[in-house]
Amino acid sequence: MNMLENRLSKKTTVMNDLGLHARPAAMIASLALKAQSNVWLYKNGDQVDASSIIDILSLACLKGTDVTLEVENPEDIHILNQIIKLFEKRFGE
Repeated sequence: MNMLENRLSKKTTVMNDLGLHARPAAMIASLALKAQSNVWLYKNGDQVDASSIIDILSLACLKGTDVTLEVENPEDIHILNQIIKLFEKRFGE
């Protein structure tokens, strides 16, 4: 976990066979909307709003893609951890 200007981030890898398609994107966005601050998703230097299904889908994350999730407020660490768990559990797929 890195701290930059009170931001927290974690790296993870997309492990489910179908990548970040609509259902996993909706699961991420649903959690991100519960955060007190912005939640960002990064892929190869591209940054998108993790509370937006369309933004997440625009990254075209296939299986094996490395991504980073970031929260602006350290109080949102539980949201960050919940999203990381989704990736680790392959979004239930």
